[in-house]
Amino acid sequence: MGETTVKSLDDRTTPSSPIVADGRWSQLRARVPRRPTIWFEIALIAISYWTYSLIRNAVPEQKAQALKNADWIWQVEESLGLAFEHTVNHAVNSVTWLIVSMNYYYATLHFIVTIGVLVWLYRWQPGRYAAFRTVLFATTGVALVGYYLYPLAPPRLMTSQSFIDTVLVHETWGSMASGNLKHVSNQYAAMPSMHIGWSLWCGLTIFLLAKAPWARILGLLYPTVTLVVIVATANHFWLDAVGGMICLSFGFLVSYFWYGSRPHRLPKLVEPAAPVAQGGPRPSSESTKDTDHDREADTERPVGSPR
Repeated sequence: MGETTVKSLDDRTTPSSPIVADGRWSQLRARVPRRPTIWFEIALIAISYWTYSLIRNAVPEQKAQALKNADWIWQVEESLGLAFEHTVNHAVNSVTWLIVSMNYYYATLHFIVTIGVLVWLYRWQPGRYAAFRTVLFATTGVALVGYYLYPLAPPRLMTSQSFIDTVLVHETWGSMASGNLKHVSNQYAAMPSMHIGWSLWCGLTIFLLAKAPWARILGLLYPTVTLVVIVATANHFWLDAVGGMICLSFGFLVSYFWYGSRPHRLPKLVEPAAPVAQGGPRPSSESTKDTDHDREADTERPVGSPR
């Protein structure tokens, strides 16, 4: 059965009605993008991140199990011939300016770039904002399940390997998981890596929506550089990054079933709702003609005659 379509404001083709396009199933799952309200979005993001931090840090710090899981991850990577974290950590640490830059990168860009992409979506891609925001929220939500079910120590806390905690060694302001701030953050919630989950969300969003080639290239470079940083600073195994990618895939799946389309396929802009005239819809020309005809017939009919 063919799909009825209309043209969106950015000349993309989108389903005109979920009921007509796909039947009852689409009616249940598809949502029409609406123009986001800035204060609602700010409050939603702030409350959501506060809730995420509260739950993440409330997960029991199962130190013994977390260290045991870290040893198992390390053994798996060695069996694959891909246990390169130790080499990268020591090599980058020997270049002071580079590792200090990475410490600050790890501590700041995670938030700055993510918020920047959200603002960009809100301002210039309002029709797609809610769908991409749903991806981010679902990704973060399912990560909390991973933190609870699979406590994992980062490489820098492993007792069986000589990894370097670069924030402590170079005394830089940095990760919530190092230095004086470690007491307010769960030390054993390394799987999955939300540094990768969020940075890959940013990178894919920019790559899918940006028109400038340089912007799309930067979008792909951002999660790539982030992967190097989380390994060099000994905050994650590369398998933690795989966990972040799986969480992001789940996020895109949730958004697809909620909106009935991939986020970047939704219209760029949100069409304003058409005003509804008071007194109901305006009658059609045919209805008007029928009414006029009835009135003429009543005028010509003798008084008291049956209709």
